[in-house]
Amino acid sequence: MTAAATAEDHRPTGPSPMGALSRLILEVQESGLSYQEMANRAVDPDTGTRLVKQALQKLVKTPPVNPPLLPQLKAIANGTGLPLRRVKEAAADQWLEYEATELAGYGDEVRIILGHLGGMSPQEQRRWRAMIEADERAKRDDE
Repeated sequence: MTAAATAEDHRPTGPSPMGALSRLILEVQESGLSYQEMANRAVDPDTGTRLVKQALQKLVKTPPVNPPLLPQLKAIANGTGLPLRRVKEAAADQWLEYEATELAGYGDEVRIILGHLGGMSPQEQRRWRAMIEADERAKRDDE
C-alpha cells in the first residue's frame, strides 16, 4: 500500500461535527433571529467590541482555529440573548473539548444529569422535561 493510499484511507467520510458554540449560534438563528439581528445586538458593553454578521456566520460555517476572546464571547452572548456562562461553556467545549458540569449544592448524579441536559438542543431538553413531568404525574396518580 502506498503512502498516498494510506493517508486517503484515514480521511473522514462525512462532514465534521459542529462545535458547541457554532451549534448555539445556529440554533438561535434557526429559532427566528437572523444573523443581522444578532449582529445588531452583538456588543460587549464593557469594551464596545462588536461582531458583524459575517463573523457570526463564520463561527457557524467555518470556525477559526482559535476561540473568540472574552469581549467577543460577551458580544455573542448579547447578540444571541444567551447567558454569558452558557456561551463560555460552549466555547470551552468547542475549542478545548471541555464540558462544564460543576453545580454547587448537588450530588454527582444530579451534576452529571444536568451537564448532559445542558448540552442538548432546546428540542431535546423539552422532550426530557416532558418525560420527567410525565413520571412525576404517574407517581402522584399511584399514591
